[in-house]
Amino acid sequence: MTVREAGRLGGLIGGRKGGLAVKAERGVGFYQEIGKLGGQRVRDLIAAGKKAERGSRRSARRGRNQFAPERGE
Repeated sequence: MTVREAGRLGGLIGGRKGGLAVKAERGVGFYQEIGKLGGQRVRDLIAAGKKAERGSRRSARRGRNQFAPERGE
């Protein structure tokens, strides 16, 4: 059996795979649900990134440049 024949046989045995098969099996509501979950995950990641950015700004030392030579001391 060649690779091409094996691939064709696998397609015949396994059936149709992809969006149309999932849509027929699970319905449109499935896509709506996973879309909402994905959107929530993105919002959470953006919020975490903004929080981390704010935290790093506050912890950074302001004023004196640590690489500049000392003046007047």
